[in-house]
Amino acid sequence: MINCFGLNPLISASSTSIACITHKLGNKQHLATQKSVDLALGYRKSHGYGFSFGLRRSVHETVGSRFKGIAVMTDDKSTMSSTEEDLENIGIFRSDPALEPYEKHFKYRLKRYVDQKKLIEEYEGGLEEFARGYLKFGFNREEGGIVYCEWAPAAQEAQIIGDFNGWDGSNHQMEKNQFGVWSIKIPDADGSPAIPHNSRVKFRFRHGDGVWVDRIPAWIKYATVDPTRFAAPYDGVYWDPPLLERYQFKYPRPPKPKAPRIYEAHVGMSSSEPRINSYREFADEILPRIRANNYNTVQLMAVMEHSYYASFGYHVTNFFAVSSRSGTPEDLKYLIDKAHSLGLQVLMDVIHSHASNNVTDGLNGFDVGQTSQDSYFHTGDRGYHKLWDSRLFNYANWEVLRFLLSNLRWWLEEFKFDGFRFDGVTSMLYHHHGINIAFTGNYNEYFSEATDVDAVVYLMLANCLIHSLLPDATVIAEDVSGMPGLGQPVSDGGIGFDYRLAMAIPDKWIDYLKNKNDSTWSMKEISSSLTNRRYTEKCVSYAESHDQAIVGDKTVAFLLMDKEMYSGMSCLADASPVVERGIALHKMIHFITMALGGEGYLNFMGNEFGHPEWIDFPREGNGWSYEKCRRQWNLVDTDHLRYKFMNAFDRAMNLLDDKFSFLASTKQIVSGTDDENKVIVFERGNLVFVFNFHPENTYEGYKVGCDLPGKYRVALDSDAWEFGGQGRVGHDVDHFTSPEGIPGIPETNFNNRPNSFKVLSPARTCVVYYRVEESQEEDTNDSLVGVVEETFAASEVIEIPDESASIESEASNSDEVIETLAVADGEVAKIADAVESQDSNLDQVEETIAAAVESEVVRDELDDADN
Repeated sequence: MINCFGLNPLISASSTSIACITHKLGNKQHLATQKSVDLALGYRKSHGYGFSFGLRRSVHETVGSRFKGIAVMTDDKSTMSSTEEDLENIGIFRSDPALEPYEKHFKYRLKRYVDQKKLIEEYEGGLEEFARGYLKFGFNREEGGIVYCEWAPAAQEAQIIGDFNGWDGSNHQMEKNQFGVWSIKIPDADGSPAIPHNSRVKFRFRHGDGVWVDRIPAWIKYATVDPTRFAAPYDGVYWDPPLLERYQFKYPRPPKPKAPRIYEAHVGMSSSEPRINSYREFADEILPRIRANNYNTVQLMAVMEHSYYASFGYHVTNFFAVSSRSGTPEDLKYLIDKAHSLGLQVLMDVIHSHASNNVTDGLNGFDVGQTSQDSYFHTGDRGYHKLWDSRLFNYANWEVLRFLLSNLRWWLEEFKFDGFRFDGVTSMLYHHHGINIAFTGNYNEYFSEATDVDAVVYLMLANCLIHSLLPDATVIAEDVSGMPGLGQPVSDGGIGFDYRLAMAIPDKWIDYLKNKNDSTWSMKEISSSLTNRRYTEKCVSYAESHDQAIVGDKTVAFLLMDKEMYSGMSCLADASPVVERGIALHKMIHFITMALGGEGYLNFMGNEFGHPEWIDFPREGNGWSYEKCRRQWNLVDTDHLRYKFMNAFDRAMNLLDDKFSFLASTKQIVSGTDDENKVIVFERGNLVFVFNFHPENTYEGYKVGCDLPGKYRVALDSDAWEFGGQGRVGHDVDHFTSPEGIPGIPETNFNNRPNSFKVLSPARTCVVYYRVEESQEEDTNDSLVGVVEETFAASEVIEIPDESASIESEASNSDEVIETLAVADGEVAKIADAVESQDSNLDQVEETIAAAVESEVVRDELDDADN
């Protein structure tokens, strides 16, 4: 049995203890094997290695804002002062004692975090105030004019240019302060802003070699491109709409769900037509689909402006600007407000791990060869990601911290996002960025000189800020390394994320679908891959995301059915074996991933109904076509196509969690991984899940273990007609449990479960059973005592031998009956078990008691009682 509840709070117990930890490199994911874990203690072994973290002395960098100069990060040798006591009580060691050999590392990074936060409080008025940088930098309306500020220490001269001055900045020269911040106030003209709303602007500056360059302001809130010109550069846009044109939010944020069921979506490719979709079209046409399928969270990709559409939004050029391809900032606000009105939280895919290498349109244009302390990025190799062809931030820089933290606050407060999914966290955590590194689970891989503590401190500050501004925020980390503490609170020495993505799971499914025959699928390996995680840190599981569908790969449905999806999906003809197998496994793969793989679930747009083919953004290689960069909603909307079955099952999966909240339950117990019969049985919450992956065998009377005794019924059945199944499982059948072994002694139980019941398990199906509560049954509304008394009072049911006193006269009280019968073994044990369950059916109680009364042991005890 795999006990993920009691014995193993940090990682799942598994007989094989093998996990596939993926390493995301571009669009590829590499597999690594995780080493054995200590099942008894519930945490990984420390491997006996000593801690060898070298304290790196931070560079003293003097940077500034409009107001003050400050040293970036304190010297490593500065005194602990008042934080010394706090650093001696790091909570993460209580949950995982195996981390204690790395105490110096945790104290060092926690001290760096505390010191940095104190400096921000001293010089900026606190973290929240520090994160209001957008009110100081960029364009801001003040009394009598517009103030524009830009941090550009490398510039020798600077001007503001745009439509408002005919792109001639000679009359709009900016002034530079001692901290490298350029500023200018542009007075109103005749009582109106000198820079009209929605007009183009740029920052022009001369750098050291005398060259003048034009750049989009770093804090710009909107940027556009001329669609009629191929490869035209972007322009910054001054966005300050009149009051009547500003979108006013109408709906409050919905309550934070117990567990996120996330619909990952890309607005631009959400249209059924080969074109870019708009925010408003997505809000009106796609959000209702998401709500109808019972998701509670939407995760929006590609929101931040990115000049290269095919980057999927991951090469950001303008961090405070919404992607103009899909509309204006006001249009995005409409989308988010519409989502809130439907009860959907909205998360944003935020990219703070790197920035586009684009010089003309992006932040990289401010780098003109200056030192790292005067730039947003590191210099040399440390500032360049060779696989992503992008720039890497200097997280020790004061103004970089202001820029990124303010960016988070901007999206939360201006657009009412409910949280973030941080992309590329692995690249941030390590100096090697995870490139060509196979993480094995050895703790030395996480806590050494390879750890980028500057980035770790930034992420701690970011999570502290987010949860301070919005306590109900949901923040998810995309990390493939499995760093311990990533999902634990900052106050405990963790990095502070609410969830981490379970990134090994989709690669495991791809491996199985591409490389293994159905008959060789290992139930133990599937179960182990799904449950191998730290149980003090929540995970969001997914069977496939956008990564798995990028050009060169296929969706799960397409891997399963391939070319038959073009011709074999009509309900007007019998399904081919390929399609029948494909739909069945599509449902099973997504559902077991949801039910067993984490504390949240994610699905990428279209995969809920088995979207075919792959994703290919318009590019030179495909003739700039949008054909594969859209979602074919007509497939699921056409009633005679089988896509509707997968969509209906997806809806039912989410509805099941809505009703039973199994994702939020900490009770997760795998009791059976039957490789011979290809069956996995587990409990999540009080539900019992039975997955039969066998391609042919149907099992009648298959015995499954469970925790609680009573009556069980079908809650969800993938073989139901409405899901494209064959309707082989009866939904009106009651399944009664039988006690197994000695209560409280797991080794005497069935698969270490104290009760069991028998089910019909057809090939390639999954069925979920729920326990019928007393309130759900009219014949069990009475208390246990009432049931027992009624049972014993019925003379036609129980006949007592003449030489024995009747139960009615000598043991009218049910407690006395139980005490009288307690001396019997064998059959009497069944009585006690039946008595303890208020849901036991009357016939079972009567038959059990009658059999016990007839036994000689009971007769003797009743004689003694009569005497």
